[in-house]
Amino acid sequence: MSSSSSDHRAAAPAVGPAAGTSRRSLLRLMGAAGIGAAATGALSACAPGSSAAPKALGSTVPTQAKGTATLWFRDDDLLKVFRGVVPSFTKKYPKVTVKLVGVDIDTKLPPALISGAGVPDGSFFGDGSVLGQAEHLTDLTAQMSKYRADTVQYKLDSNTSDGRLVGIPWDTDPGLLYYREDILSAAKVDPSQLTSYDALLDAAREIKGRDAKARPIPLEQDPNLATQWLMMLVNQQQGTGLVDAKGKLTLDTDAFRTALTWIKKVADEGLGARSKFAGTAQIAQADGGTVSLVPWAIWYNFLVQGTFKKSTGHWRVGQLPAWTPGGARSGVMGGSSFVIPAKAAEPDLAWLFYEHAVYSPEGYKAVFGSNSVYPNGLNTALPSVKSALDPASPLFKPLPGLGNQNLWEVGTKASLAIPAGYRIPSWFTQAATTYLGPNLQKLMDGKMSVADVIKKSTSDIQTNLVDRA
Repeated sequence: MSSSSSDHRAAAPAVGPAAGTSRRSLLRLMGAAGIGAAATGALSACAPGSSAAPKALGSTVPTQAKGTATLWFRDDDLLKVFRGVVPSFTKKYPKVTVKLVGVDIDTKLPPALISGAGVPDGSFFGDGSVLGQAEHLTDLTAQMSKYRADTVQYKLDSNTSDGRLVGIPWDTDPGLLYYREDILSAAKVDPSQLTSYDALLDAAREIKGRDAKARPIPLEQDPNLATQWLMMLVNQQQGTGLVDAKGKLTLDTDAFRTALTWIKKVADEGLGARSKFAGTAQIAQADGGTVSLVPWAIWYNFLVQGTFKKSTGHWRVGQLPAWTPGGARSGVMGGSSFVIPAKAAEPDLAWLFYEHAVYSPEGYKAVFGSNSVYPNGLNTALPSVKSALDPASPLFKPLPGLGNQNLWEVGTKASLAIPAGYRIPSWFTQAATTYLGPNLQKLMDGKMSVADVIKKSTSDIQTNLVDRA
């Protein structure tokens, strides 16, 4: 819910049979799940955590590890899932106790990192928030060295600041193409031919030609999520996001012009349905057949599983179209990682837990495989560990809402295909909510041109965010 600026599910919404309030809370945190906001404001009261003097990471020999580590998660279903990892961790490190605590991370973690008051030993954090707090995080470069080759590269890029790896990648949120097989069949559209964005437009035209009320492609009304969606499209083309490896704005590039022009065509031709993700309107549009072609993150299946009624079983999923022949057919939209505060009292114990949870088979199987929270497995995100992304060894089961299609096979292929080089500036959320996001809305509403969106957004972001960073 979970990319990436905050974590969008905790990276993306964790969805499964255990539907309930916590799952709805995940949806409210969707902007944090992929690209979350870094909290600002006055320091809050001290939250649970150690107050002991910080230790240097690497000072504890794993076989001699002992003590207690406090780790923060969002207070949602994902917290319950990770508690299922504790038994196998405790078996491996019997003298270590880990306390998994649910808190409002976006509000409490940033001030705790700065002050050191009540700081946890480790925390879940949205990818979009990590680099904004890099100076307050432990350098994990040495610890992660043996896992680099087994980690999806873009996750390493999005957690690296000035050559320092400051986050432990957790999930990937690959872009996929969800579609209504019944509607495409009636319009004589072959989904296997949707290999380019021009072909996707042609398919939308065919569907609308059969039903004048159809608006096959959703156009997101939330500025933050719409910007994340745009980043997914751009990441496919140039392997970066809003900035390149040197921190230079990439808005005035062919990749952005191409993506924005495509979005404008969708809007201008009446091929797009304006609504907010998981809102009542969007659910009705997709379930009722108005929407039938959805290029979105893997966590769109939250809606397929948990909210659609009339259309359940008619949805399918495939790779995103490519912008150029042979080009990437996946992009990133959301994500989260784990961080260890520089002022943590027990950084080694936190590292041992995250190493176990993320990189050991018993750890990632406990999270993504069948568990007490999600009997069919956690299927709204995928691991960032390459060895865990084996198409032949699914961690979760096929989804009835997708006609029992093998989402694992489709998703793992997409995760491994996400272009490297994705970086999220510390000011991403401000850009998405105040400048680029609102301008993107005006483009979709026919009130701004592509050139105007690029010119104004570049000027405003450069002046108000980049130059002041």
